Amino acid sequence: MPYRTVVDLPPAVREHLPAHAQDIYRQAFNNAWSQYAEAAKRLKNASREETAHRVAWAAVERVYEKGAGGRWRRRKT
Repeated sequence: MPYRTVVDLPPAVREHLPAHAQDIYRQAFNNAWSQYAEAAKRLKNASREETAHRVAWAAVERVYEKGAGGRWRRRKT
């Protein structure tokens, strides 16, 4: 179930991540959805959706971190 726009993302993503992070999440999720279509490519028999969400969060966390008060902010380089 790839996401066409950020409006289609789960509420937990839309309500907590900045707009740029939402774009990262959506793109990473959609890429992982395609890449891990075959169950043999996934770890521990995880579902396709679970795998795509994990990949998407990992992509976001490469660029953003949760700061004080639980707000997401861009990592300092």
